[in-house]
Amino acid sequence: MNQIFLDLKIVQIYWYSVIIFIAFLIGGFLALKEAKKWKIEENYMVNLSFYLIVFSLIGARLYFVLFNLDYYSQNILEIFKPWEGGLAIHGGIIAGLIVIFIYTRKYQVNTLRVLDILAPSLILGQAIGRWGNFMNGEAYGPATTLEHLKNLNIPEFIINGMNINGVYYTPTFLYESLWCLIGFIILLIFRKNKYTKLGMTASLYLIWYGIGRLFIEGLRTDSLMLGNLKVAQIVSLISIVLGIVMIIILRKGSVFNNKYNDQKNTNETTF
Repeated sequence: MNQIFLDLKIVQIYWYSVIIFIAFLIGGFLALKEAKKWKIEENYMVNLSFYLIVFSLIGARLYFVLFNLDYYSQNILEIFKPWEGGLAIHGGIIAGLIVIFIYTRKYQVNTLRVLDILAPSLILGQAIGRWGNFMNGEAYGPATTLEHLKNLNIPEFIINGMNINGVYYTPTFLYESLWCLIGFIILLIFRKNKYTKLGMTASLYLIWYGIGRLFIEGLRTDSLMLGNLKVAQIVSLISIVLGIVMIIILRKGSVFNNKYNDQKNTNETTF
């Protein structure tokens, strides 16, 4: 699999970087469109998106590096080459949540509203972003056979891409991409429900993605480890529990109060 999208001799542009950029672009467009419904200024969302992109990428890279210190302590310059792979989505999410909390508090925008606006965009971005892993030949599962891959009825180019150094591997990147795509559709439908309360869409994201990542991570062979435990599975379990607790808390009170789709809950920004 050719990892390079464009070779300008002086600089090379990787498919990984292009796909991540596309994921941010599409996710940002959807979030901006949704924010307009709730009178959140375009400039506010554009600036928030800028900070989210910068700090989420830093967080995702830092998270990956911290769990691979043995390698990066001996290869310092490699830390600054994220386009070659090595972005951990959980690190990006943690950094993004911190940015959102600080930014919404600063400009007095409802934090739960912003989280609900961004949740579908995030999971769609993850669905797209996994194809960057495919182009880099990473985020795959255990070795398998050509026959098994053909029995999955997946496109030929994916089967060929799963042939890494003469060995066929399980396309776990594809499993997660499809799981996230289904999750995107579910979140959009759930958010449109007239009884959905503020914060519930973001809570459902935590549960849905957590469940999928928990099982898919069990198949991956390149997981970040904490002793004998896979870090992503630990974080996924925490994510699932947190999402369930949030929904239980948010469900308290009348079903008619604090609804996401209540037009009285518009949020005019003072940006």
